Amino acid sequence: MRAAGAGLKTFIAQFVKGMKYCELDCLGRLSDSITIKQYGRDCFIYREPAEEDIRAAREGLAEVREVMLSGQYDLVILDEANIATYYRLFSVDDLLDVIAARPEGVELVITGRRADPRIVEAADLVTEMKEIKHYYQQGVQARDGIEK
Repeated sequence: MRAAGAGLKTFIAQFVKGMKYCELDCLGRLSDSITIKQYGRDCFIYREPAEEDIRAAREGLAEVREVMLSGQYDLVILDEANIATYYRLFSVDDLLDVIAARPEGVELVITGRRADPRIVEAADLVTEMKEIKHYYQQGVQARDGIEK
């Protein structure tokens, strides 16, 4: 949102996610500034990823690399890419290759828990958000506008 407010073009790649989230509706209204694309299917976090999940993520990472090199975007966000490496949808080395290919003038943001130490080492800025308590454990389902 901040980049769009400053007139920067943003591309958001959502890995692991293929379901409808409310942010898609909001960001779709800003399509002249923000492009968002999902490279996931249904949520598999509580099961092993299927071959289709792996294929979608790997094809997505290849596409994101091309998007990043296209010169069309100032900011490229790889949402949940760290989780994608944790579940071996694509390798840490593949993600490091994307980081190394980042052109001057493109901001690259990688999100998700369980960042591999090599990703942390390659980063210029690292912020850790840590879940202390979550009402999912009491059976509360994801709510529109809050978690999805």
